[in-house]
Amino acid sequence: MARKHRSAAADGGRADSAGAKAAGTNDKAVNNKAVNDKTANGKATNDEATESPSESLLFGGPLRYDMGWSRHSGAFLEMGFRAMVTRLPALLASSFRLAWQADRSAARIVLTSEITRGVAQAVSLLAVNSVLTRLIAGGTVQDRLRDAVPALVTVAAVMLLTALLRAASTYATGRLEPKVERVATELYLERAAAVELSAIEDDAFHKLLDTAQYGASSARRMIAIATRVVNAMISLTAAAGVLTVLHPALLPLLVTMTLPSAWSSLTIARRRYESYHAWVQHARAGHLLGSLLIEPAAAPEIRVHGVGPFLLHHFHAMAETAELEQARLAKLAARTGLFAAAWTGLATVATYATLGALLLTGSMALSVAGTAVIAIRTGSANLDTLVLELNSLHEEALFVGDLQRLYVEAAERAIPEGGAPLPAEPREIRFENVTFTYPGTSSRPALKDVTLTLPLGKIVALVGENGSGKTTLVKLLAGLYAPDGGRILWDDVDAAGADRRQLAERIAMVAQDFKRWPFTARVNVAIGRPSAPVTDERVGEAVDRAGAEEVIADLPRGLDTLLGRGFSGGHELSGGQWQRLGIARAAHRRGHILIVDEPTAALDARAELEVFEKIRSLAGTGQTVVLITHRLASVRHADLVHVLDQGRLAESGTPDELLATGGIYAELYALQADQFGARVPTAD
Repeated sequence: MARKHRSAAADGGRADSAGAKAAGTNDKAVNNKAVNDKTANGKATNDEATESPSESLLFGGPLRYDMGWSRHSGAFLEMGFRAMVTRLPALLASSFRLAWQADRSAARIVLTSEITRGVAQAVSLLAVNSVLTRLIAGGTVQDRLRDAVPALVTVAAVMLLTALLRAASTYATGRLEPKVERVATELYLERAAAVELSAIEDDAFHKLLDTAQYGASSARRMIAIATRVVNAMISLTAAAGVLTVLHPALLPLLVTMTLPSAWSSLTIARRRYESYHAWVQHARAGHLLGSLLIEPAAAPEIRVHGVGPFLLHHFHAMAETAELEQARLAKLAARTGLFAAAWTGLATVATYATLGALLLTGSMALSVAGTAVIAIRTGSANLDTLVLELNSLHEEALFVGDLQRLYVEAAERAIPEGGAPLPAEPREIRFENVTFTYPGTSSRPALKDVTLTLPLGKIVALVGENGSGKTTLVKLLAGLYAPDGGRILWDDVDAAGADRRQLAERIAMVAQDFKRWPFTARVNVAIGRPSAPVTDERVGEAVDRAGAEEVIADLPRGLDTLLGRGFSGGHELSGGQWQRLGIARAAHRRGHILIVDEPTAALDARAELEVFEKIRSLAGTGQTVVLITHRLASVRHADLVHVLDQGRLAESGTPDELLATGGIYAELYALQADQFGARVPTAD
């Protein structure tokens, strides 16, 4: 986990270090004071006293998570060595389940090899004792060597067997680790992709996504660590058994030698884990600053406006903030390690003093003492290994626990399956007193008590100023959110209880900020309906319906041109070309309802006219078009216009009816007409 922590908090440290010079403030002095205040009692408080000027300026406040949220706080983080050992069976069982799920054959090989290696070590110790006994016994040298040969052969055979078993275990573990990581990663991505949009936008859930992403790599590492734990346990049991047979007083002394390192490792691990969770958002912000410096979309403005030094400065300042946290952890780790080393030294002296006393008093033969020394060294090494690996297993299990919590919470927040079927051929969709406020906001509702009808098979335009609720309304229509109040009815079927996947099947959307996938042009069209076969006929038809033939014709390799300059052979499109490709994507989906949000924002006047002609032709085939646009002249051919104002429905009617009534629509139309010197048409 130390590697993981460096990649998050320490990288977040480097990322966090970029801001004090451009702002003209003495960030270093501020940061040093903050950390001195924070570490006065040797513990981070993660409160506003640690906030750097860069965090305040760029992100509006400190990027620390209050550990009060963590379910680990009262369980794992306060856990002592005894409790950790108590959890060992559960940890090993968890590792074995992961291995068994990934590759049963490899799991069997690892388990068999490690158990056999442990037994072989016990046999080896007994054989060594036999060798020493025969070598020290009376008789000629030749007789003693001859008597020791069988035991020496046994030692050699055990060493060969151990080497073979180690090789088998290494091979099987190498097979297991990537498979375990893949299975865990696929589950992570599968669950994350299946949750509601509101979950992805929720800060607490996104924090869980941040931390759980390391669970897959931790699951991979748990396999190798669990393997070493099993081997160390069996080997330690063998050494402890030999020591107990030799003299009962040696076993407790062996344990006393190793307990300090156990306490030290566990204490340091708890601090690192707690710090990691507190600083994970800070790390994400640091990575963001770094990625912005090399992001193609930001490159022009960075160069024209000279933004590079500004971002580098804040990157540096934020990194210094996190580096101070790393220095705090290192100081505490050094102090803890020094205390543990002193304790271990005293225990080691006591152990060997006891062994010497047993020899001097004649309570132990010299051959037995030689075997005891080997057993003590072997047992001490195995106990050290067990403690360190158990601690590592515990650490990795915490992150796997985050991953498992994500699985559970993602399942709770997943898009529900099943539900009432929607009408096969609905006549209309009705919003009845619909109210909606975005989660996590305390502002006024985005929609409030909206009642309107969307007749199917028609062109329906949603008009209004920015922030009037148009985009929110279509997101509710598409099932991306559920209303806080009111109902959305497909004829008489409430969308809240309808089959969400069936609802999504009927929707095609060209959002204002639709995704520009870094794939080929063909895939950028076909991804509108990824479940459909990617055929030239279907893709070509979608391109034709969107009027994007010239866009494809101008590409170096046509539909097989990679759209993304970050890769070899990549090509970039203009905003207008992307707009046409987005419409082609929606046409490829063939949804019953086409939602188009500002479809001509990046087009010139001629292209705009052509696109609206295409949209009208879609409606002519029976497809419903829900159009959001600020260019009111473009909605003259709409069958129905709904005008929204500050989250409420202000007026509805045909374009001519709304012009005649002289309301908001007529006012906005007149403003745009004056801008271009056009005459406002009359109702007749």
